[in-house]
Amino acid sequence: MPKRTRGPKGWEWRHVENKKLVYTVYFVLRLSVVGMLVAQFFNRNYENVLLCVLTLVLFMLPSAFERRLHIDLPDTLEIIILLFIYAAEILGEIQSYYTSYPGWDTMLHTMNGFLCAAIGFALVDILNREEKVSLHLSPFFMAVTAFCFSMTIGVLWEFFEFSMDQFLLFDMQKDTVIGTISTVNLDPNHGTTAVIVKGIQDVILVLEDGTQMPLGLGGYLDVGIIDTMKDLFVNFIGAVVFSIIGYFYVKGRGKGSFATRFIPRFQRRPAAPTAEDTPPDPPGA
Repeated sequence: MPKRTRGPKGWEWRHVENKKLVYTVYFVLRLSVVGMLVAQFFNRNYENVLLCVLTLVLFMLPSAFERRLHIDLPDTLEIIILLFIYAAEILGEIQSYYTSYPGWDTMLHTMNGFLCAAIGFALVDILNREEKVSLHLSPFFMAVTAFCFSMTIGVLWEFFEFSMDQFLLFDMQKDTVIGTISTVNLDPNHGTTAVIVKGIQDVILVLEDGTQMPLGLGGYLDVGIIDTMKDLFVNFIGAVVFSIIGYFYVKGRGKGSFATRFIPRFQRRPAAPTAEDTPPDPPGA
């Protein structure tokens, strides 16, 4: 559908982006979550019910941000955000994809680094183009800022996971089974010399009452640190990739079509129409 807008050369007819695909994806995912919510309710798994409610709320955030902040999210970015939420909450948590598929969490953290870099890049780009703000960064520093924004979001998320594990015992920072450790705690001289222990086959837990519980994991249970560092590393990769894409996008004065699919655009509020602003009839009317 064409839309009448007043441009530098007077009234012009411009094409309004078709959101049909976004609405279709949103409807299908929302319907799936509602079905999952009903199933979890009848199974009396109320924690998953709350997770489904949280997912439905998160689904509404992109359109809410568009209205409140007067930005336009490209279709590709909006669809990926919806799929990301569904993959993280419904497939990852409720369907246990995090444990069933070892690369699932890695994929999501890589995508998170990529998307957050795109959002950070858009924020700087909007400020760069805003006449009221005295901020004009070069393409290189725009890329650096987007990278730093993405990494900061990744670190804050790891802080959140750590807090949930410490205070609510959620185990969001998944443990890793390893066969070799290096620790100064086993130094016979109580110094700082690391003692390497290889070929670990099992770990035995000794409870307060003296009960011994072999874990049968086939190695030593690393508690969270490997998972955290791996998440930050793949977030780093995603952030670097988009920062490079964004750099060449600005360097080419916005000619790249790929980057525009992920960079939100600022929409100025239209001024109140006056008598002389009455648009003409559309062509062929």
